Amino acid sequence: MRATGRRVLGFTPVVAAVVLPLAGPAAVASSGTHAVRMVAPTLQKTNRHVGTVHVPHPGTAFAANQSSNWSGYNQGALEKGTPFTSISGKWVVPTATQHTKGQAESSATWLGIGGGCVESSCSVPDETLIQTGTEQDVAADGSTSYDAWFELIPAPELIVTNVAIHPGDTVKASITSAVPEVWTITLTDVTDGQGFTQTVPYTSTLSTAEWIEETPLELGTNAGLAALPNLGTVNFDLATTNGAPAGLTAAEEMQLIDGNGHVIMAPSAPDGDTDGFNVCAWATSCGSPGSS
Repeated sequence: MRATGRRVLGFTPVVAAVVLPLAGPAAVASSGTHAVRMVAPTLQKTNRHVGTVHVPHPGTAFAANQSSNWSGYNQGALEKGTPFTSISGKWVVPTATQHTKGQAESSATWLGIGGGCVESSCSVPDETLIQTGTEQDVAADGSTSYDAWFELIPAPELIVTNVAIHPGDTVKASITSAVPEVWTITLTDVTDGQGFTQTVPYTSTLSTAEWIEETPLELGTNAGLAALPNLGTVNFDLATTNGAPAGLTAAEEMQLIDGNGHVIMAPSAPDGDTDGFNVCAWATSCGSPGSS
């Protein structure tokens, strides 16, 4: 699981039983110029790094738009004037390499509803979170691993073992609630022509929406926020909420800071059609992508 948000808080991890009804049989959907095979995911609880855990909005920040483990964009219902019942977007899976020799490093690229700040000052946080994305990890010996996953706070993260993820793949994801408290999670690897869909029950506040590059919170012997690997520039695009373009604004940006308050990952300004942006690892600023 991955820790999320803005302010680091003391906490006791809570694991709740969540019934996950399987999606229907494998189906073939059209995406771009080729078919994408969608499957009911084969799931595995995370066991990497001894254990990792998501906590909505942890992180002691030096400013409202800074986080100890998030970089990207966070929209709030108080800011936008409406609850969020769907979110979507796409990204290119970054290539992770070791930043510090001999150090294990981790990152996660995802979108979700809940877990963030409902307005720009972050005085009102959201304790719920439903999310899906990819993870990019570097072991202490420099070897790398990639996977797809989804999570419903406070239940454990579930790794999707029958969808392979590779650096450079283009991934599209969506989370939608067409019926109250019932959600459909979909992640498609457009490059490889594979993906998964899962329908789950979940009670959300519907208060925030976000597109994030993150360093997880790890439990165990070396507990704490994961170290950030080299990722280069991560591109997010085609961001929507409630079926419409997200209309991202600079006020919704979040920078990732280290323990000394130094910016180590930064988002760009929105692209020209305000539905995309870049995130630059180990940088204090980031250039915007062109409109799509």
